[in-house]
Amino acid sequence: MNIYVSNLSFRVTDEDLNGFFTPYGEVKSAKVITDRETGRSRGFGFVEMADAAAGAKAVAELDNSMVDGRPIKAVEAQPKPPKDFNPFRNSGGYNKKKRF
Repeated sequence: MNIYVSNLSFRVTDEDLNGFFTPYGEVKSAKVITDRETGRSRGFGFVEMADAAAGAKAVAELDNSMVDGRPIKAVEAQPKPPKDFNPFRNSGGYNKKKRF
């Protein structure tokens, strides 16, 4: 199960994130997302749990819990839409063709 964790303190590391979820079961990976240019945390990350039931329990217990003085949000991660996804395509929006 993949879990999206947001509202993280900028001081939280990958190891910290892993430690928050380890009591609930095996953590396959834990990654705090950082800015490419500055290397600074962007305040969210992803955790992959080996077992879906353990992941669901972790989400239930950690969602809205206080971590480093902030209430974190933990939810099951949703897959990214396809790269060519455009919600405005064929929606009657702007048309480049000139009408004379």
